[in-house]
Amino acid sequence: MEAKKNSLMIVDDEKSNIMALSHILSEYHIYVAKNGGDAIELANEHLPDVILLDIIMPEMSGYDVIVALKNSEKTRDIPVIFITGLNDAWDEEKGLYLGAADYISKPFSATIVKLRVENQIRMLNYMKTVEQLCMTDQLTNISNRRAFDERLQMEWDRAIRNKTSISILIIDLDGFKAYNDAYGHMQGDKMLQAVAKTLMHELKRSVDFVARWGGDEFAVLLINTTCDDAMKIAESVRTSVANTETLLSNNKTSRITISIGINTLIPTSNCSLDDFVCHADKALYNAKTEGRNRICR
Repeated sequence: MEAKKNSLMIVDDEKSNIMALSHILSEYHIYVAKNGGDAIELANEHLPDVILLDIIMPEMSGYDVIVALKNSEKTRDIPVIFITGLNDAWDEEKGLYLGAADYISKPFSATIVKLRVENQIRMLNYMKTVEQLCMTDQLTNISNRRAFDERLQMEWDRAIRNKTSISILIIDLDGFKAYNDAYGHMQGDKMLQAVAKTLMHELKRSVDFVARWGGDEFAVLLINTTCDDAMKIAESVRTSVANTETLLSNNKTSRITISIGINTLIPTSNCSLDDFVCHADKALYNAKTEGRNRICR
C-alpha cells in the first residue's frame, strides 16, 4: 500500500509564486489559496501538514492569517512558514513571535525552500509517530486507555450535538488470575493478544473503537448504536472469544470466557460521561456475580 503523501498549502496572491512553489514542492499534495479568507477556510477543511504563507496580501495580511490559524483549535498546531519579500529583522521577529515555524525571504532558492519544508515535515512525522506510540497498547497493539478516553469524549460530544445513541461495552476476562497461575504470565499475554485480535475482527464498522482498558479488561465504543444492536454485537464477541483456542507450550490448547457490561444512552448536555461509564462497569460487575461468561446491561 502506497504511503499517504504529506500535504502543503501555499497562500500567495501572485500566480507566478504559486506556480514556482508548486513545481519545487511537487512531491507533496498541494492546496492553493490566493487570499487570507480562503486560506483559513481551506486550512480548517483539509488540515494541511505545513502552510507556506505570504505576508503582503490584499484585504488580509499573512500576519492576520496566522493569528486566526493559531486561535483555532483545529489549525493551531499546523506549522506555518512565511515566504516574503520583507527582509527587515523586525518583520521576521514579528512573524516568529506570532507563531511561525520558519521564515524564507524572496527571491527564494528552490533548495532552501525544499530543505525548510522537509525539516518541518520530518519533525511533524516524528511527532505523529511518538503520539501514535503513546496511544497504543504495546502488548496487544490496539489502542490504550488514553486513546479510548479521548475518543470517548469526542464521540460523546458528537452524540449530544446530533442527538444520537452511543453504546459502551466493558469486557473482563473470566478467571484470568487463575489462568496466569495455571499457565504462566507469558501464556497470559498470548491470551490477551488473542482476545484483542478477536475483538478487532468482530467489529465490522470502521467507526467502532476497541481498546485495552487496563490489565485484563477491554472497552468497546459503538457509535450510533441502539441497546439491542449493542447486545447483538456483545453476544457475537462473547461467543467468538469463547470459541478462540490459544496454543500452549505442550501443543495443547486453552480457552477463556469473558463477561461484558453494556450501557447505551442518547446523551444530553445534562448527562454525566462518568456516570455513563460507571453504569457499564456496574453491569459488568453484575455479569460477574451472576456466573460470568454472560452479558448484562
